[in-house]
Amino acid sequence: MSQLCTGLPCGRPLVAASPILGHVPTVLLIEDDPAVREGLQLALSHLGHDVVAASDGESGLVAASSQDPDVVVLDLMLPGIDGFEVCRGIRAAGSVPVIMLTARGDDFDVVGGLAAGADDYVVKPARPTVIDARIRAVLRRGTSSPDGVRVHRDLRIDTTSLTVSSRGEPVSLTPTELRLLLTLSRAPGRVFSRQQLLEEVWEHDYLGDSRLVDNCVQRLRAKIEADPATPEYVQTVRGFGYRFGPV
Repeated sequence: MSQLCTGLPCGRPLVAASPILGHVPTVLLIEDDPAVREGLQLALSHLGHDVVAASDGESGLVAASSQDPDVVVLDLMLPGIDGFEVCRGIRAAGSVPVIMLTARGDDFDVVGGLAAGADDYVVKPARPTVIDARIRAVLRRGTSSPDGVRVHRDLRIDTTSLTVSSRGEPVSLTPTELRLLLTLSRAPGRVFSRQQLLEEVWEHDYLGDSRLVDNCVQRLRAKIEADPATPEYVQTVRGFGYRFGPV
């Protein structure tokens, strides 16, 4: 636990309204290891978050429904209902962003977690300041500098109200999916590399994991494309990245 709190201020928590949300962000932490859970809860509280903790998947799903968190920090390796199933349950119920904690950086955890609907991941052990940075980054994805309404055939993107509709029906997007769509659609025809999208959407200013981009693209296509297999809007440019069409 001492490692989790290294470098954090002692005394009262630094709780203040988030300039992103206008209120103290509520973080749901689902972690079965008591030492890690208590250490992260204390550390994230000191870093300005209101932390609700759950020790297993069942109680985590209940808290996700009853506490209305702004973001979920989810350990994948949980007893009973594992983190993958919890993530799928949270994603089926709404668009709250999910950051997964994994003890391994291998393909099984990462690919499985992203496929379940996670927005980002952190490999344990991780300093609380790193997790805090990821939390703040994912919350910023639900904000944008408004430039009016973008209409592309049957797709309508309102950058002021941050709402999206397709073929006249509202589309529920996670903050990450929304930020990806806003980034691509602001410059139709421009090709963005995966690294550029990692920097702009995920705020990863290092050589990040391109699977974050690819999985988010798949989820976004499933929501806005008439036929995700032949996308009209989020188009792949092989060998380079993605662009927004039609062009």
